[in-house]
Amino acid sequence: MTAHTLNTDTLLEAKGLAAWYGAAQILFDVDLQVRRGEVVALMGRNGAGKSTTLKALIGMLARRRGDIRFMGHDLSRSEPHHAARLGLGFVPEDRRIFTDLTVTENLEVGKQDPRHWPDGTPAPHWTPQRLFELFPNLGEMPHRPGGRMSGGEQQMLTVARTLMGNPFLVLLDEPSEGVAPLIVEQMVQMILALKAQGVSILLSEQNMHFAELVSDRAYVLEKGQIRYQASMQDLAANEEVRRNYLSV
Repeated sequence: MTAHTLNTDTLLEAKGLAAWYGAAQILFDVDLQVRRGEVVALMGRNGAGKSTTLKALIGMLARRRGDIRFMGHDLSRSEPHHAARLGLGFVPEDRRIFTDLTVTENLEVGKQDPRHWPDGTPAPHWTPQRLFELFPNLGEMPHRPGGRMSGGEQQMLTVARTLMGNPFLVLLDEPSEGVAPLIVEQMVQMILALKAQGVSILLSEQNMHFAELVSDRAYVLEKGQIRYQASMQDLAANEEVRRNYLSV
C-alpha cells in the first residue's frame, strides 16, 4: 500500500498515545488506526484503558501525549469541539442526553452541515427522518422528554444525536453495557447499517459476542497497553489471547 493510499484510506491514526488521570498514567504508547468503512473493536477487561483511549482521542483528557491524526488534521492538542467539527463523533458510555428536551430537540442539538469526503463525494447525511428509520423506537416517541426514556432508548438517542453531526467516524464507548438483550440486538443492526453507509466506527467493548458480530479488526488492551491486534476472526479463534486478556 503506498503512502498516498494510506492517507486517503486511514481516517484516524494514533501513535505513541499516552494519557493520565492526575498523576496516574493509564495509557502507555498506544498505536492504532481506523480505515474508511471499517468497524474496529478496542477490547479488554474493565479498567484496561478502553474508555480512556476514546477520551484521549477526542481530547477530553487534560493530560495526554502522542500523535493523533484525523483525516489529515492534527488532533494531538485540540479540544473535543474541534474534533466534532471535523467529523469525529463520540458516544460516551454515560449517554449525557438532555433529560428535559424531547427526542427531536436532542437531535437538533447535535445537527451539523452535510459533509463531503476529500474526493468530493458526499459523506453519509443524517436527518431525523432517516434516524427514525434506523431507530424505530425513537420514531415512536419524537416528543418524549429524554428523562422519560429507558436506558436503552437513551443509548439509542445518544447515538442518533451524534449521527446528526454527520460524522465520518464514530467513537462508541461500551454500546452493549447494561442494556437489555433486545436493545443489544438493535445496536448490532445499527452498527452494521452505519458501516453499510460508509461510516467508520471505533468501539470499546468487552462483550466478545457483540464485537464479533460487528467488527472487522480488534485491538486488545491490558493495563493501558495494546497486547494483541488482529482481524476479528483471528481473535475469535485465538483462545489463549481471549483467556489471558478478555475472560473475567
